[in-house]
Amino acid sequence: MRLLSAHEWMIAKRYLLPGRGEAFIALVASISLVAVALGVAALIIVMSVMNGFRAELFDKIVGLNGHAVVQGYEGRLDNWRAVLNIVKQTPGVTSATPLIERPLMASLNGRVEGVLVRGMEIGDIRRNTTLRDGVKAGSLAGLQPGAGKIVIGSRLAESLGARLGSSVSLISPDGQVTPFGTVPRIVSYTVAAIVEVGVYDYDKAFVIMPMADAQTLLMMDDAVGMIEVNTVDADRVAEILDPVGPKVARDAVVSDWRQMNSQLFEALQVERVAMFTVLSIIVLVAVFNILSSLIMLTRAKTRDIAILRTMGATRESMMRIFMSVGLTIGVLGTGAGLVLGFVFLTFRQSIVNGIQMLTGQNLWDPSIRFLTELPSRTDPFEVLLITLLTIVLTFLSTLYPAWNAARTDPVQVLRYE
Repeated sequence: MRLLSAHEWMIAKRYLLPGRGEAFIALVASISLVAVALGVAALIIVMSVMNGFRAELFDKIVGLNGHAVVQGYEGRLDNWRAVLNIVKQTPGVTSATPLIERPLMASLNGRVEGVLVRGMEIGDIRRNTTLRDGVKAGSLAGLQPGAGKIVIGSRLAESLGARLGSSVSLISPDGQVTPFGTVPRIVSYTVAAIVEVGVYDYDKAFVIMPMADAQTLLMMDDAVGMIEVNTVDADRVAEILDPVGPKVARDAVVSDWRQMNSQLFEALQVERVAMFTVLSIIVLVAVFNILSSLIMLTRAKTRDIAILRTMGATRESMMRIFMSVGLTIGVLGTGAGLVLGFVFLTFRQSIVNGIQMLTGQNLWDPSIRFLTELPSRTDPFEVLLITLLTIVLTFLSTLYPAWNAARTDPVQVLRYE
């Protein structure tokens, strides 16, 4: 079907504007436009937030835990240097770093919290961008083997009432064996830095210290707990590390980020698909509004259509006119929805904070949402898909009213005029 001619476009524009006695039709068309805008905006906002949530979680988790870990049995890897060489020589592996990770208890001034102690080489701590960029107080430079200094998460600092220079006691159940049983090992460390990585569970529990200090605290001698691995492609980590498993099976087991966080990321993916499906119904409802407004318009313009047909207008010309009316509403609504969606995403955190102030409710509790702020990452492909979906549905909704207008018989309409 060819594009509109000048007179066809003139008639289509005339039908887009309210005429005498047509205020109700104009109202329905306006509601249709607003509904399309809200549907498109809702889709873009929700999909961008879901994408941002997954991306932020992935970046934070992978930034601290790597793409995979080679973990020793019973949390102990004695032959770690040989395993480290095997991993480093594997094609596709960009880095492999030994570390110790153990849940313990921390105490300060009568307050006790469960913590996750992580021992890392000093160079690995300072090169870790997630930790380096998250420093809120102090400096990572203060960490030295044997200096008795640690780095703690910001939420943990709040729970313990700790600040820079505070002396935090770490309590390990693996202590000295006496005739009366095992005495827990309690060692005090000075807080050298406070970090916030943006994931609530980490900020609430992490205690980072030099590898040598962790080995001494946990009485592990020269052993480590695991080897953290990064690869050239996180999505291909299982394929890249597939040869490593059989080689280290005697000492350790390989787990990638999908296995370690499978429930979380699968839940996010299911929720993402479900939200897209549900919110698409809003666009579908808006499209039905366009359909109903066009049906009412064709009924109101039956006499005009008959006159135009007697003046030489073809059936195809009438179809183009009414399809253009519906498509214009859909395109304008889509454009308004895109603008509304991007404005909301730009000021999303300010909007959330404003609603929290007005309602007095905490809408974004980090302990539930994992992240400290509402994330967003817009996928251009998804925006294009949402736009095309809306335009295609709008186009389909115009076919019946346009066809109904085109088949109007001018003889029957004007017989008694």
